[in-house]
Amino acid sequence: MYKIVIDSCGELTEQLKADPHFASVALELEVGGYRIKDDETFNQQDFLKRVRESATGPKSSCPSPEQYMESYEGEAEHVYAVTLSAELSGSYNSAVLGKNLFEEEHGDAKKIYVFNSRSASIGQTLIGLKVRELEEAGMTFEEVVEKTEAYINSMNTYFVLETLETLRKNGRLSNLKAFIANTLNIKPVMGSTKEGTICQLGQARGMNKALEKMVQSMIAKTKDCENRILAISHCNCPERAQAVKEKVEQLAKFKEIIVLDTAGVSSMYANDGGVIMAV
Repeated sequence: MYKIVIDSCGELTEQLKADPHFASVALELEVGGYRIKDDETFNQQDFLKRVRESATGPKSSCPSPEQYMESYEGEAEHVYAVTLSAELSGSYNSAVLGKNLFEEEHGDAKKIYVFNSRSASIGQTLIGLKVRELEEAGMTFEEVVEKTEAYINSMNTYFVLETLETLRKNGRLSNLKAFIANTLNIKPVMGSTKEGTICQLGQARGMNKALEKMVQSMIAKTKDCENRILAISHCNCPERAQAVKEKVEQLAKFKEIIVLDTAGVSSMYANDGGVIMAV
């Protein structure tokens, strides 16, 4: 028996939500003094409205070690946690502390490993799917960990934002730079580094050109496409995500392409109209 615990920044398909091998641990969001739990009760439209109306940017808080400890309970002998990048959130450290607490109380009753995704959103989802694939193939716990870590090293995450307002409100972007970008309709093409931080890969004038540049960057970096799953998540823009999927299909053949709407934490990062892609 095995269990895959993913913090709520990682979107789960309806199929994965129904899979007993998967479990989610919720982060919390705060916007304008209002707290929101990032679970099945999350209302994206209400959240985006609150973000637009708030003078300060939204914030997130990671699950407690006790929440993670509780998520490790159950019959599974192998437990794998997949967290938001340790460079972006305290979720990884909290998951490791939860593991330590569990082992202090239960000894070596089960094997637990915490993966730092060095990604976010559907990047975490892909890691969970890789763990399931390896477990179902009958690999040992150690083999699953080794091969999943290698998979994480091979991954890349990309995103394009419709608006830079959340970054501006959180102090990660100057008012002047945000003003110029918005005035000139400049959209940055962003990506993840191997350490799990965020970097700018390029920029384009207009959303469509930026998305096209994102797809081209992904295709240029991705090898062995036919054996990989590509995942796309979007914040309140399904038509835009579908257009990205169709553009990818014109250029490369992937094993599978998954398209999902962002949950709470990913909606905070992507903001209204943002698109994230991981492979």
